[in-house]
Order: sequence, then C-alpha cells, then structure tokens
Amino acid sequence: MRITTRGQLAVSAMTDLALRQQMRPVALSTISARQGTSLSYLEQLFSALRRAGLVDSTRGPGGGYTLARRADQVSVADIILAVENLKGDDTQSLAQGQAAQMKAMTGELWITFNSRVMEYLQSVTLAELVTQELARGVVVESGEPAPQRARAVPTAKPKPRLAGLGVPNSVFALGSMPLMQRR
Repeated sequence: MRITTRGQLAVSAMTDLALRQQMRPVALSTISARQGTSLSYLEQLFSALRRAGLVDSTRGPGGGYTLARRADQVSVADIILAVENLKGDDTQSLAQGQAAQMKAMTGELWITFNSRVMEYLQSVTLAELVTQELARGVVVESGEPAPQRARAVPTAKPKPRLAGLGVPNSVFALGSMPLMQRR
C-alpha cells in the first residue's frame, strides 16, 4: 500500500475538522489557513471524502463541513482509501500484482506487509488522533463569538498647553520650527 501526501493531508484535515466541529460546520478556508494548504486542494480532498460518506457539507453563510459519522467510527484507513481512490480489496490486489512482478521468495513478504499496514490503519480512529492532538496541547478555539465587553468611556484629559511655551506638540511641528528654536 502506498500512502501519498494526499492521504497524509486528508488525515490531518479530518483531524482538524473533528477537533473543531462541535459548535457548527467548519469552513475549508479555516482548515486551509491552519494546515497551510491551498483551498482548492482541500476542496478536491473533501469532495472525495463526501463521496465516501465521511463528511457532510452545508452550503451558505455559516456553512462548511462536519463529520458524517462519529469520530470513533472513522478509521485512518477509511480516510486514506477515500482520497487515494482505492477500495479495501484494491490494496490486496495491488499488493498481489506487485508480488507477481517480484520474485516468489519476497512476494509474500510484501503482501503480508501491506496487509499489516492496512490492519494498523484500520485500528486507529479519528477519535484517537483528536485525543493525541489535545494531549499535545493543541488549542481549540471556541466556536462561540467572544462576549461583548462594555467599552470604557474615555475620560477627557486636559491637553497640555504647549503652544504658548514655544514647544512643538508633534514631530511634524518640530520639523517646521526654525533650527534656532529647536535647541
């Protein structure tokens, strides 16, 4: 099984989504900014994830993506298979095709290796990745707007009267003063 950066990015983006979807759908633009990935690339990935039934989309203002299933029901293998355009059976046939091209002695090694990688990826859930991120100290912003604080009404302070003393009240006034007065 070959895991490309496409699969790795999809797992990161889905983890980001799972961390932040509690209050409302998450816009791809915010995931894009946090992940440092182009928005158009994420749109391609999330289109594949939506077709695979892993995310739901909401259009319009306040729209974005949410998980279609609970995070503990989505495995890393599900995500990778959705964006790598492979089906679970395809990985085995791909491995068998590669094995046929190799010597019979090592072909079984690669079939077993690919099978074990797939088993491991199926055993890791999105919920576990979220837990790991939170344990690492990732800060999740609150989905609620910040409460409005009462603004302090500025009190009028008396302005110093410098004009009558021949002292400039700004840098610009200082520049317009004759050189003799600056000393």
